[in-house]
Amino acid sequence: MFERVQELDDKYNLLSAKISDPEIIGDQGAWRSYMKEHSDLSPIVEKYREYKKAERDLADAKEMLDQSNDEEFRQLAKEEIRALQEQIEYSAEELKLLLLPKDPHDEKNVIVEIRGGAGGDEAALFAGDLFRMYTRYAERRRWKIELLSVNESDIGGFKEVVFMIQGKSVYSRLKYESGVHRVQRIPVTESGGRVHTSTVTVAVLPEAEEVDVELDMNDVRIDVFRSSGNGGQSVNTTDSAVRVTHAPTGIVISCQDEKSQLKNKDKALKILRAKLYDIEQEKQRSRISAERRGQVGTGDRSERIRTYNFPQSRLTDHRVDLTLHKLDMVLDGDLDEIMDTLITNAQAEKLGA
Repeated sequence: MFERVQELDDKYNLLSAKISDPEIIGDQGAWRSYMKEHSDLSPIVEKYREYKKAERDLADAKEMLDQSNDEEFRQLAKEEIRALQEQIEYSAEELKLLLLPKDPHDEKNVIVEIRGGAGGDEAALFAGDLFRMYTRYAERRRWKIELLSVNESDIGGFKEVVFMIQGKSVYSRLKYESGVHRVQRIPVTESGGRVHTSTVTVAVLPEAEEVDVELDMNDVRIDVFRSSGNGGQSVNTTDSAVRVTHAPTGIVISCQDEKSQLKNKDKALKILRAKLYDIEQEKQRSRISAERRGQVGTGDRSERIRTYNFPQSRLTDHRVDLTLHKLDMVLDGDLDEIMDTLITNAQAEKLGA
């Protein structure tokens, strides 16, 4: 491991020289490429240098211990040696994690789709709760949210809501949210006070740039129509709503939230690209079984990943056997403990692979 890290350290030094070279600075494309590579290597190199410094300090402390006859000084040296040994062990483990292969999508923005599943109106209401949960989490992390498509339920909540989250390393935090989310609670429409179980599906798709997906517009049919909403709201007098149909896959996407037909079309195509990109990625994942074993769960949309039990204020994530008794805080966007546990579990699985 350390031979490889030393090679990365040497490469980092070369990159540092390149990004300071006036000729490279004059070529903005090359300079940005070198800067990105330099930035990617920085955490590894910094941790490695921290490790090497601790090793040198440990050698010095041992030498001082051997040369000293002062008992008080020797005791201090022994304490420093113990602390440095712990630091070296910790830094080595940190290096192992930093050297794990990175998901190339981790830095991407995401498109999130939330759909009511089993449970009718109650599922739609819970879809609204999940939408608010992710919105609050995004606010906590200073991410930006853009609503792409909404299909509201008559009594509140959503039959379907699609939105984009933009920010630093969004996919790396949210990629484990795909799957079936189960809720257990007494519905507001239930007069008998019985606890019902409903489900909502969540899909988290990395945003696909045009260079990621080759979309042949000859395969796309675009229809326009007048938008409509509950109670006559959002009804336009012009054909601003857009329906995009992708013939090869049968994917149909409708967007009507903007007054501009052009904006609705742009949003619909963003969703389509993300879906097509996800299909291609799933094909690759299915061909690489070893990589699939290294994931938290299978990522299957039908997999039940989490239960939200309201009577007991309990959340259970079934993939990592995590149970929290603070459901109100979770639904208000306090998701970091869950995310950190899932990420740590994924790293441990990869280390053990």
